[in-house]
Amino acid sequence: RCVVLRFLKSPPNQNKTSEEILHHLQNIVDFGKHVMKQFFGENYVHHGEIIQLPLDFVRQLCLKIQPERPESRCDKDMDTLSGYAMCLPNLTRLQTYRFVEHRPILCIEIKPKCGFIPFSSHVSQEIKHKVCRYCMHQHLKVANGKWKRPSKYCPLDLFSGNKQRMHFALKSLLQEPQNNLKIFKNGELIYGCKDDQDCVSDWNELARHLKPFFFPSNGLVSGPHCTRTIVKELIHVITMTLLSSTDACRAGDMKTVPISQGRSYCEASAFNKELVRNGKHKLESSGLPRGCLLYKTLQAQMLDMLDIEGLHPLYSRVEQYLEEFPEERSTLQIDGPYNEAFYEKLLDLSTEDDGTVAFALTKVQQYRIAMTAKDCSLMIALSPCLQDECSEQRPVVLTSKSRFTFSVSVLDLDLKPYESIPHQYKLDSEIVNYYLKNVQAKDDPVMSTLFKENEDCTLVLHKV
Repeated sequence: RCVVLRFLKSPPNQNKTSEEILHHLQNIVDFGKHVMKQFFGENYVHHGEIIQLPLDFVRQLCLKIQPERPESRCDKDMDTLSGYAMCLPNLTRLQTYRFVEHRPILCIEIKPKCGFIPFSSHVSQEIKHKVCRYCMHQHLKVANGKWKRPSKYCPLDLFSGNKQRMHFALKSLLQEPQNNLKIFKNGELIYGCKDDQDCVSDWNELARHLKPFFFPSNGLVSGPHCTRTIVKELIHVITMTLLSSTDACRAGDMKTVPISQGRSYCEASAFNKELVRNGKHKLESSGLPRGCLLYKTLQAQMLDMLDIEGLHPLYSRVEQYLEEFPEERSTLQIDGPYNEAFYEKLLDLSTEDDGTVAFALTKVQQYRIAMTAKDCSLMIALSPCLQDECSEQRPVVLTSKSRFTFSVSVLDLDLKPYESIPHQYKLDSEIVNYYLKNVQAKDDPVMSTLFKENEDCTLVLHKV
């Protein structure tokens, strides 16, 4: 059985006690188990368990992996003093079915980011109602030297449910993976950025790795046509798995609450601009199947009902209360425990502010959940499957020459820190102001009149 060990990391000279580390790890496990499983479903969330290891083993392991750690991660030290770690399944190899354990496994990791345009009346800049956060942030990241060029990927295209838009989004991710796409073969990274600047995508090399999966009989000659065909097959498979439902919820367990008239497209999307160039101004949106992981991810993201601009004053209200009554911090469950009671409080979807600390805290906690969902990763594990091995119990996706059994999971579900809200407020302002000053002013004015119609969005919550 292949597992992953996860150790806590902290800045140098900020080492926590063993008790603090154990408490922190327990909070992570409880949050996945009691909160995020309610949003995503039993099959998609793997919360892991806490184990204690011999300190000598931990120190030797740390020495062994230190040279392999990316430079950008070396500003934090791995905990080698407590011996506590989280034991998790290796989702690059994860398969729910034992018969494929000996087969080669392909895994695609996608960090989709925020899939909707803010619908809050608290938004002060109109551009936020037209252009998504990801597309605006790309320009600031390039200006700061994080990336060499902006990606054509737009999360709203991936979350649209429209296969043409989804294919365009995935192709854009393959062209500029940044830290939003990685591909593993048998647990080894074969495609994706190794650091901030190393983002040259070699599709020919990728096709060489993928050819045995998609064309096992070797019936496809090499060359540009071969590469394009294999990449097209890969995009098709990813799309079909993302639209699949492998963890259906019973209708009686769901509560549907309409929360907005939300826009399902982004004016900065390269797909939309291509439509305009071709004289098409009508953009079809198919919508996501309710049971699929993208849909569940989007619903959790949309707990951000007020936007950071509407949320920040509520955060300040909670902060003011805690200054007066610091002993109430544990009662308010800001730092846990993340149990069923914590989850129950998230179900209040009212947006009418009654001026209480309780209302403010509920919105703050919902925002933290939304931020967690906006930054999670989706893991798609694929393994070749023979026709006589396929049955209704095993989800299967077909390509022109092969078939795969697959599992879809969600990763990186640590609750975003309460203390990060002021940073998010400041960053939001920086992203928007940079975009208005340096990008929108140079854009084609025809884009500002694009796409006027609105579309319903709904929020689905699971009842405990």
